Amino acid sequence: MFGKQEIKAFLEEKGIPFEWVEHKAVYTIEEMQELGLEDMEDIAKNLFLRDQKGKRHFLIVIRADKQANLKELGERLGIGKLSFASEERLEKYMKLKKGAVTPLGVLNDENCAVEVFLDEDFLKMKKIGVHPNENTASVYLATEDLLHIIREHGNPLEIVSFA
Repeated sequence: MFGKQEIKAFLEEKGIPFEWVEHKAVYTIEEMQELGLEDMEDIAKNLFLRDQKGKRHFLIVIRADKQANLKELGERLGIGKLSFASEERLEKYMKLKKGAVTPLGVLNDENCAVEVFLDEDFLKMKKIGVHPNENTASVYLATEDLLHIIREHGNPLEIVSFA
């Protein structure tokens, strides 16, 4: 299982450049903002969702300053009604706890069942800030490197536009 230290070792092994910031545990974007991090505009907001039947699971990665309209998003992506997945599902699929949702959690998704939708705005940015599978640190890495990690692991990945 990939926890915080395993993520750090993984990035170092792969030769992926990154910046690492340790901080107190945070559970919301508002709490992240209270930390006063310099690179707040690069922070990703991550939503772990499921379809109405609970058969498909999605990780939505958007900029922290954006809102995701779940009804509109479900319709636009042809998924139907979306809702937040339970903490039990988060643990089952990504081995993560509430507050630590991150695209790096796909490394714990043994069946590559979680579908990832990433905000296209991150492609225009040099880096993206995410939790390293725990909410007591943030790791900043090139967006392209994050996309490569997700693709290499095998999870479905789609770049989408969020208003």
